[in-house]
Amino acid sequence: MTTESTSVPSSPGPWPTAGQGRAFGLASLAPPRGAPGRLAPPRRRRSRTRPRSGAAPLVAVDALAVVAAASVLSAAHHDLRLVLPVLALVLLLDGHAGLHRPAAHVRALDELPALASRAGVAWCLAAAGIAAYSAHLAVGPLRLCAAYAVHVVLVCAVRALVLGRRRRVARAHPRSALVVGGTGDARRFAAAAAQHPEYGVRPVGIVGVPERGGVPRPPGEAGLPVLTTTEEIHRAVIQNTVCDAVFLDDDPGLVTLFQQYGCTTWRVGGPRPDGPMGEHMWGYAWHRIVPLDERRGLTAKRALDIAFAAPALVLALPVLLLCALAVRLSDGPGVLFRQERVGQHGRPFTLLKFRTLRPSDDTESATRWNVAGDRRMSAAGGFLRKTSLDELPQLWNVLRGDMSLVGPRPERPYFVAQFSKTHAGYAARHRMPVGLTGLAQVHGLRGDTSIEDRCRFDNHYIDHWSLWQDVCILLRTAAELVRPTGS
Repeated sequence: MTTESTSVPSSPGPWPTAGQGRAFGLASLAPPRGAPGRLAPPRRRRSRTRPRSGAAPLVAVDALAVVAAASVLSAAHHDLRLVLPVLALVLLLDGHAGLHRPAAHVRALDELPALASRAGVAWCLAAAGIAAYSAHLAVGPLRLCAAYAVHVVLVCAVRALVLGRRRRVARAHPRSALVVGGTGDARRFAAAAAQHPEYGVRPVGIVGVPERGGVPRPPGEAGLPVLTTTEEIHRAVIQNTVCDAVFLDDDPGLVTLFQQYGCTTWRVGGPRPDGPMGEHMWGYAWHRIVPLDERRGLTAKRALDIAFAAPALVLALPVLLLCALAVRLSDGPGVLFRQERVGQHGRPFTLLKFRTLRPSDDTESATRWNVAGDRRMSAAGGFLRKTSLDELPQLWNVLRGDMSLVGPRPERPYFVAQFSKTHAGYAARHRMPVGLTGLAQVHGLRGDTSIEDRCRFDNHYIDHWSLWQDVCILLRTAAELVRPTGS
């Protein structure tokens, strides 16, 4: 359990509604069940993948190029032991570089250096390997160069046809999009997109805060509604079948919200990523924001959770029984304490702990920030808190999938709403599963410490997550248990 010493209302206040407080982020998704004006997080929907970004046709082009190049070789070299390694290497290298899912307006010539270099590596490695395996299958340098040339020419020519068709389809069937950013910049981008339909983007609204005095519309731009609340976004996405959200400003909370709606999210402007010159939208730098659940390794993260939590629960069973007995003898019935917390994407779940203090009512349980030093706490409760043994039942939450071993610590809905209004980026912590421990906790940010610092650490962890970092945080947490501080 984490705490904070900054000023926090001692009684629950009104939840932010459509026109109040922070309009965006996940804060408005966090009020308790049944609270007026609660907007439930959208059910995760399959991303509406662009026809032009489908990988299958370009994978087929790579395969065709390898087969055509192999046909240039002598009959003795028409051997699957040569062709299959080349094909596997080409598909692996091109797929890893993102060449099977190019940007919207990229052209084959833009990709030629990347395609040619990877094809050369694949053919050379395969030829060297097959020569070492069997001398009679060795390919001479002239034939190898001829096969390589056929490969490059064919892959470039056929990709040009495929990409050209995709541009025509995009122009004929543009996808509805919402533009997120300052109203002036968003209007200018929307006007450029409307005047150049070959990019396949049709803006239907702007997500931002209207500027004082109004914003002059660029010439030729039709009026676009400005959406300022999550309720308006919700309606716009459904009514206009919005498929894309284009971000001119960074807002992790809104990025997560649109990804939950199944929209493809794009970043326009800002630092220009590495890639072909054709990856732009009428001169604006343009790249896809990859959802967290598409990152490599998240399946391994869940596997680590199960592999650790299941045996840990079994091994900790004697300790759990002793803790339960101590709580029962000192505080009476009701060994486990159940409390609503906010998990990934703002969804609530029931967190389990050993009871260390019996609150006077549900309101105190939901809104009291810190109970350290409360005279109602028994000696057993104080010991469990100091040693963090009261958190052990959360291993069951990890097994259930409510939590992960490592991630931002979950908080109660009341405080999520309060902190989201006062600390920029707090709502964005819910992009990833909450955890038993986290980067903030191993840096000493427990108890009465800064919410702003904790929020910064949590978002840094999410942006730079890796499985090895999870292991490091778990090891550092285990070391901290030797000198417990409690909460």
